[in-house]
Amino acid sequence: MFDFVSAALAVPAVSVANVKFNTEEIIKKIDEAAGSKADFVVFPELCVTGYSCADLFLQNALLDGAISGIEKIAAVSQKVKKIIIVGAPLRISGQLYNCAVVIFNGEIKGIVAKTYIPDYADTSEKRYFSSASDLEKKEYCPKALGFMWQDSFIPVGNDLVFVLRGGLRFGVEICEDMFAPVSQGTLLSLGGAQVIFNIAANIACAGKREALMATVAQQSLKNICSYYYVSAGCSESTTDVVFSGCCLAAEEGRITAKSEELLSDNQIIYADSDVGKIKHIRLKNKTFKDSFALIAKNYPVREIFISGTDLFKSEGENYKIEALPFIPSEKEKRVEFCSEVFEIQTAGLLKRLKTTNTKAVLGVSGGLDSTLALLVCAYAMKKSGRPLSDVVGITLPCFGTSDRTYNNAHELMKTLGITSEEINIKAAVLKHFEDIGHEADCYDLTFENSQARERTQVLMDYAGMCSGLVVGTGDLSELMLGWCTYNADHMSMYSVNGSIPKTLIRWIIESVIEKNIFPESEAVLRDIMDTPISPELLPPDAMGKISQETESLVGPYALHDFFIYYTLSYGFSPDKIYFLAKKAFEGRFDSETILKWLKIFYRRFLTQQFKRSCSPDGVKATAFSVSPRGDLKLPSDASFALWLEMAENL
Repeated sequence: MFDFVSAALAVPAVSVANVKFNTEEIIKKIDEAAGSKADFVVFPELCVTGYSCADLFLQNALLDGAISGIEKIAAVSQKVKKIIIVGAPLRISGQLYNCAVVIFNGEIKGIVAKTYIPDYADTSEKRYFSSASDLEKKEYCPKALGFMWQDSFIPVGNDLVFVLRGGLRFGVEICEDMFAPVSQGTLLSLGGAQVIFNIAANIACAGKREALMATVAQQSLKNICSYYYVSAGCSESTTDVVFSGCCLAAEEGRITAKSEELLSDNQIIYADSDVGKIKHIRLKNKTFKDSFALIAKNYPVREIFISGTDLFKSEGENYKIEALPFIPSEKEKRVEFCSEVFEIQTAGLLKRLKTTNTKAVLGVSGGLDSTLALLVCAYAMKKSGRPLSDVVGITLPCFGTSDRTYNNAHELMKTLGITSEEINIKAAVLKHFEDIGHEADCYDLTFENSQARERTQVLMDYAGMCSGLVVGTGDLSELMLGWCTYNADHMSMYSVNGSIPKTLIRWIIESVIEKNIFPESEAVLRDIMDTPISPELLPPDAMGKISQETESLVGPYALHDFFIYYTLSYGFSPDKIYFLAKKAFEGRFDSETILKWLKIFYRRFLTQQFKRSCSPDGVKATAFSVSPRGDLKLPSDASFALWLEMAENL
């Protein structure tokens, strides 16, 4: 459902050269996975016999036993209705091959032979095995291979892409194949496989696990695929080496599941992948398409159709969906990520200030957005050796300004040591109301927008007076929702927050504190992070507190940023985003609340492109941008009825 694919990565206990024992252990693992929603049960390299058989691979008794073991495994597969991938040595046309046997519903659907046969360090596979490139034919009569129970011919090679109902395509490579400069997984991915399985026998060495994880993650990134890796375990022979039993799953360059123990044996882990992501990224990524034209057309694949597969029952039970997808969940990675974003913001502004030879001018409200923009401006001056007085912060109090934000704005500017100005715009706005015939106590859209536009006018004109450049404070979330006043806070001479989602901003400020960049400002920064988000355009309540909280009007930014992430990243449909959000926010928001704000998100996002179409220049500091010159090119006058109808019908 929703393009989730689930795999059981199984490491059975192994007795080297004891095919009967090994087959029984493999079947136990298949039975264990039978009640799960896994579509695949995947076993290590040569697990039917054991990887460490050495010269026993040249004994007919062992090789005949492997055939018998595969027959028993195939018989069991009729009951579980899952695709089984198992490693075994097979004689083909008088040569021995290290193979992955793909089994479904009692039949061998294909045999993948290992291409790169290692013969260095602790391995000497060339003593026994030939390469897939030595195969004489592309398919074989099963009885010629020893599989007497099967009638249909068996495709054999290293170019097999298996195609399932619904269009899922997967390929298999074997251990060393992954480490080739152009891996078999790469060729299979370019040939259409969205999922790659690697069955391996990984020799454990101190420090090797991290390198292996990096390699697996990189395979998923460069091949734009979901990548699964399963290694022989430590019950293999320990004559000279130990095998790790490492199981890994990767997607988009990150490990999504792994076996927790450094050395594992007799285990099974379940890992899901979202192939919908793979499909969308490949749709956008023209380098992937061009790679096919340059490379893969010379290495055509064979599509092997597996019919009757009742798969894809998973709803991502084993797939972690982060409620805050823009933000790394681990503190160390989060601080590092946020610090990098902050440095990129600063570098972009530095270049613009150097080009224009201007001061930085911005409105300081005491809220999160203007605080981050001000910190970027101050840091830019520090890095360039210019005085902090070249940053001009202006507070522009009016009807909705609360004591808390007003005091925080002044305290922040004071502790940073920048030039501080206050220009009260209340009289100017009241005069404007008088000029256009608007009642001052009519708290409508004109009442709010007039304040926003007056603030922008003051900032622009003040910048002209002091040879300054107005630095914008609006963020990605506001731009996606159109939660900004056209030609007001929507406009600036350079934007530093335009690629930063609202939920990320407080964490960037937190990273500034962690890095001790502005220690004198820590106390006020922490209070600002705890202040409710508000445009402060309506008068405070009787206690002088904020009366207009943005999230009660437009919706929780945690939800909107989640919707934004999956809309921009993968183009997911409303029904899938709703499904994912329910899983991610279970226990925090109920289904009705999520659906309410999802509908509002689509109505706002799809009707506000005219604001994004004339966005000012601004640095892209994250992977996301709504600039019409960058990542988001939408027509302002298109019909969005399809998306709105889908959202309404959920």
